[in-house]
Amino acid sequence: MSLFIPTYFSPISQYSEIVKADEIVFEMEDNFQKQGYRNRCYIYNSNGKQLLSIPVKHLTKDKRKKTKDTLVENNFPWQDQHFKSLQIAYRTSPFFEFYEDDLVPIFEKKYKYLQDINIDTFLFLKDALQLETDFSLTKEYQVETTEKDFRLLAEIKHQPEKLVEKYIQMFDDKHGFIPNLSILDLLFMEGPNTISYL
Repeated sequence: MSLFIPTYFSPISQYSEIVKADEIVFEMEDNFQKQGYRNRCYIYNSNGKQLLSIPVKHLTKDKRKKTKDTLVENNFPWQDQHFKSLQIAYRTSPFFEFYEDDLVPIFEKKYKYLQDINIDTFLFLKDALQLETDFSLTKEYQVETTEKDFRLLAEIKHQPEKLVEKYIQMFDDKHGFIPNLSILDLLFMEGPNTISYL
């Protein structure tokens, strides 16, 4: 079993471990950490690396909030912005149109909790990558675990140095290769071949 924190269209580093896992366990009892991949991902647009961040309702300073209880701030159309950003960045990529229709429900559904979005993005990617791996959710926080613990991959500062081999990216002729973007970047460029890269 491999232990992960569900994140928003996870970085390639997380999926390189997910595809190797016999069984995936998602940590549901961790405390929400700012500046992580729980509510953000990075894509490649014509200007370089672009952040897509899900707005969350701010926590009070003296209280910790579990990620599973983190509420999405829906007072402005972040979903429309994110989907348009993906369309602009990847509409001419080799495989975007192949996955576009399956992505639409994630950007149309109204979410209350951040974790629900992250699980839905995982389910989309599980289907897109044709992963047959089962997953389960923790019921209490795993302090020490006998499983392979990949929870740190949800933190931006804890990324492995060696990632996947370079692949062709949309704007690498302008900005060069950008490693460890959202798995969507690899998926839209490589399609069914994504698994062999991971």
